[in-house]
Amino acid sequence: MPKKPFYITTTIPYVNAEPHLGHAMEFIRADVVVRYKKMLGYEVFFNTGTDEHGIKVFKKASEMKVDPQKYVDEYAAIFKGIYPILGLSEDLNFIRTTDSHHIMAAQEFWKKCLSGGYIYKKNYKTKYCVGCELEKMDSELNDDGKCPLHPNLQIELIDEENYFFKFSAFQKPLLDFYSTNPDFVQPEFRFNEIRSFVSRGLEDFSISRMKSKMPWGIEVPGDSSQVMYVWFDALVNYISAIGWPDDLAKFDKWSRESGGMVQYCGKDNLRQQSAMWQSMLMAAGLPNSQKIIINGFITGAGGVKMSKSLGNVVYPAEIVQEYSTDALRYFVCRELSPFEDSPFTKERFKDSYNAALANGIGNLTSRMMKMASQFGIKADLAQDEEIKASKEWMEYTEAFDRFDLQSASNVIWKIISDADAYIQKTQPFKLVKTAPEEAKEHLIHLIKELYKISFLLTPFMPETARIVSECALKGISPEKPLFMRK
Repeated sequence: MPKKPFYITTTIPYVNAEPHLGHAMEFIRADVVVRYKKMLGYEVFFNTGTDEHGIKVFKKASEMKVDPQKYVDEYAAIFKGIYPILGLSEDLNFIRTTDSHHIMAAQEFWKKCLSGGYIYKKNYKTKYCVGCELEKMDSELNDDGKCPLHPNLQIELIDEENYFFKFSAFQKPLLDFYSTNPDFVQPEFRFNEIRSFVSRGLEDFSISRMKSKMPWGIEVPGDSSQVMYVWFDALVNYISAIGWPDDLAKFDKWSRESGGMVQYCGKDNLRQQSAMWQSMLMAAGLPNSQKIIINGFITGAGGVKMSKSLGNVVYPAEIVQEYSTDALRYFVCRELSPFEDSPFTKERFKDSYNAALANGIGNLTSRMMKMASQFGIKADLAQDEEIKASKEWMEYTEAFDRFDLQSASNVIWKIISDADAYIQKTQPFKLVKTAPEEAKEHLIHLIKELYKISFLLTPFMPETARIVSECALKGISPEKPLFMRK
């Protein structure tokens, strides 16, 4: 019987700086969902990649006095190189918006929208944030006339003739779609935000730039004087990655049979992913996304968003080098809120590492398996299907269904906490000499719980889960501590 398909994608970040902790959070969380779905027996298509056009990239390449293509080639390699460091699934799809197939798909998508009557040309003036790559109304700017998300950048004034997408035609279709898909955006308060935004009315948005001013983009079909606006081009990656428009069998598998794409993004992408992109799909007569998962920001000192434009970023490779890949995966899934903004400091990371990893799963595994191996105790471990019949599995899957990875990982650490309490209560290390059979019974129970922990831990911390599972199955202790205290 063929496996049911499941399609998940991250946003594709701009290649105007190295990947930071915010990128890592999105990549890792999507990967955890990928591994969970594979545990359930799904065939998974996991898409990520790089957004390589637009004014930010063009300006950065110009500042460095390098050809834009050479610039994006180098940064695409840097982003691709971070994936093994983060422990991402090896079979992920990596798409670049400078790929020839994507360029062809973006131009075909344009033609579809144009033939439907949803693209037109006009002169216009607007204020524009290069950081967001979005037009801004005065109400969206702070008292200094700057974008709150990019306060170090000057707002630019655009005055030119461009092509526009007829966003205003999709207020009712979008609201109807939201009504029939009540859990389309997670969490619910973000869904309320976008419903409110659409309910207030929609304005058409520019989808091209004059090539004479900004040449780094995909040429508009039939008009060599214009290139596509970066958002219009980049959003098409979600369908070009799965075969559109030339491999419709592949496209139907991942866009229809799967129930639609599941998309991870940050809260600053809410409008683009859950309204603009959905209306673009409607205009082209293509299936809408299945679900949009909105992350909060990682904040630094003073609650300010951590971002490359503000220069307050933390680089994931540095954390992994000091602590390990699984330690970082643990932190972004359990210690950071799944949907709200969350603070990051090196002190907070170290404290959680010591408490939950070194003193938690690491210490528990070491204590239990040292006793078990010392006295030659092995357990007849539960089959995976038995674990899937447990109450913990039910709580775990319910959390995953909500994309609440924090609650799902809390299920695991509750088992760890209960196992520690069980050791303190029964004290099998004391009973070994006075009541060996009772001690053995307690240890067998604990080893079974450890195996359950390893099974549930697999999507979050695959390498740690592998080692713990091996110890439980073979009745051996780890060769070295899973997590050295820092």
